Amino acid sequence: MIARGAFVFVVLPILLGLVAVASIRLLDRTNGSIISSGQRRRYLVHVPPSYDRTKPTPLVISMHGAAAWPREQQYLSQWSRLADQQGFIVVYPAGTGIPQIWHVFRDTDLRRDVKFISDMLDTLERTYNIDSTRIYANGISNGGGMAFVLSCTLSSRIAAIGLVAAAETLPWSWCKDDRPMPMIDFHGTADPVVPYGGGQLPLVPRTFPDVRTWVSNWARRNRCASTPRDSRIAPDATRREYTGCADGADVVLYTIRGGGHTWPGGKPLPKLLFGATSRDIDATSEMWKFFRDRRVRAAPIGRVDTSAQQ
Repeated sequence: MIARGAFVFVVLPILLGLVAVASIRLLDRTNGSIISSGQRRRYLVHVPPSYDRTKPTPLVISMHGAAAWPREQQYLSQWSRLADQQGFIVVYPAGTGIPQIWHVFRDTDLRRDVKFISDMLDTLERTYNIDSTRIYANGISNGGGMAFVLSCTLSSRIAAIGLVAAAETLPWSWCKDDRPMPMIDFHGTADPVVPYGGGQLPLVPRTFPDVRTWVSNWARRNRCASTPRDSRIAPDATRREYTGCADGADVVLYTIRGGGHTWPGGKPLPKLLFGATSRDIDATSEMWKFFRDRRVRAAPIGRVDTSAQQ
């Protein structure tokens, strides 16, 4: 019998590929596009009714998981709802391929995805009055892996990152940028796709790191205090916070007991495939609390060269 995680990675993409064209036409609605690296790239931008072009406005980038699309990420995360309440702009960029993914494995395509996000930011900053010091990136699964990539390749533009059930296929040490990057992470202990304890699933050619170890290493990289603070914030959720970090780049991990490969507090995914969705914590609201007062810091001593990262 194929394990659920293997089914999601191996069988599900095949099934999705068979209906991808129809799904894209019916569901994958976007309202913006640019040419980047010679390819048309798309995104969905949401502007709150309160937007005032005379005032610099924060921007949140939210990236879908593998085999998903911008409108699905908007629905799943509910970032647009919070944007209307808090007055910031949200953009949901699209990956490439069928099914759509973020290329966080291969060097050439990785650089193209990074350039697309950078080009998209250039376009949005020309169109809207974006506060260039308050741009934040987040994503789920493969999109969470892309948020990590951006933290290391666009740190001069990204003020903080948020990860949900992140599929980290690159080691934390892959990041050669010197700039401390604030990070908030949410991960369920019963995630059937990206195991909380790390390891490799049957039939899946990816080995994932232990979540707590990966976060601890990122905190060390940010030069945080060695001993984190743990607290229970909900019946099924604990918070581990690393403080005293360089440039205030705190690192926070929310562990969801029994949580699946889902967005806590967001719209649920099919439980049979992805596990339970916590209703005791709202990842989007908690992420915004973490993001909202953080700003891009001064340039690091050394800049990262994405062409050299493998």
